[in-house]
Amino acid sequence: MSAMVVLLCASLLVALIFLFAFIWSVRNGQYDDEYSPAHKILFEENENQSHN
Repeated sequence: MSAMVVLLCASLLVALIFLFAFIWSVRNGQYDDEYSPAHKILFEENENQSHN
């Protein structure tokens, strides 16, 4: 039973570390997409075209 408590505490600690790393990366702009907005207009279809 004590092994389960140790494993539960260890897994919660690892989960909190990953949560902290994810929040840190979002706040520092790691997921900001700076490349595709400039090229997005090249690949979009005209919305006024009829789809046959």
